[in-house]
Amino acid sequence: MKLFNNKTLLVVLVLISGYGYIISCTRENDLITPIQLTQHFVGSRGTNVHLPGNMTTGNANEWKLDKVHSSVLWSSNYVGAAGLLTGRFNQFGMHDVTDAKAISYVTAGQPLLDSSWAFYENEPAKSYFNGYVQINTSNTGEPGRDAGCNISGMGTVAIVAGTQNLAYPNLAKIKTTQIKFDPESNGYIVTLNLTYQGKLTTPLTKSIIGTLKYIPRATPTGATYDVFGLQLKFQFNCRDFGIVSTSIADKIDIECNMNFNNK
Repeated sequence: MKLFNNKTLLVVLVLISGYGYIISCTRENDLITPIQLTQHFVGSRGTNVHLPGNMTTGNANEWKLDKVHSSVLWSSNYVGAAGLLTGRFNQFGMHDVTDAKAISYVTAGQPLLDSSWAFYENEPAKSYFNGYVQINTSNTGEPGRDAGCNISGMGTVAIVAGTQNLAYPNLAKIKTTQIKFDPESNGYIVTLNLTYQGKLTTPLTKSIIGTLKYIPRATPTGATYDVFGLQLKFQFNCRDFGIVSTSIADKIDIECNMNFNNK
């Protein structure tokens, strides 16, 4: 009888211990929480506001495009090879070129004021900009290409000395329709209209999405003025504009690096 009681007690103890172990493991698992490996991006933006005003020299509240230190670059894959074709446009500006202004200007400087823009760092809905390039000023560093196959391939005309040609088909222009915060960076998402004729009979307008980066206001070392920058990147399909080529791919990447000062 005593042996039976001892065996019974041993079995009961084993069962109790096992049950306790199971309960313990279950509770430990309940306490495990997933580790968040990536944190959601939290934007950090200032309150800078940049406006062109009348672009009066010496007015520190009016910002001017520093064209000499700005650029509009293009690149495309060279069909059949791994390398890129690249170039820049020598003549460009930031003006809303309406059809009435899409003409040739007899001047060596900027034909129109670079005043069709505004930038609000923390209120992108108020920001906007317009821009244009003269297609025949594409510069690849190879004069034979720039004055030869690029002219015929892009459907434009040769440069005329002493003029700035903003007439179609030599004009390509952009106009923003929306600028908003980029949820993944301190930059912005831009929706813009690209108007370009290419080798079509009339200009075509396409809506395109791009990205905008703001390089904040700063004072250069030893300078008595401030600077800031805007970098816009977007891509378009040149086939939409009637450009057929065995040298360039469908997609053309555009990078606009605009620098401003308040001299």
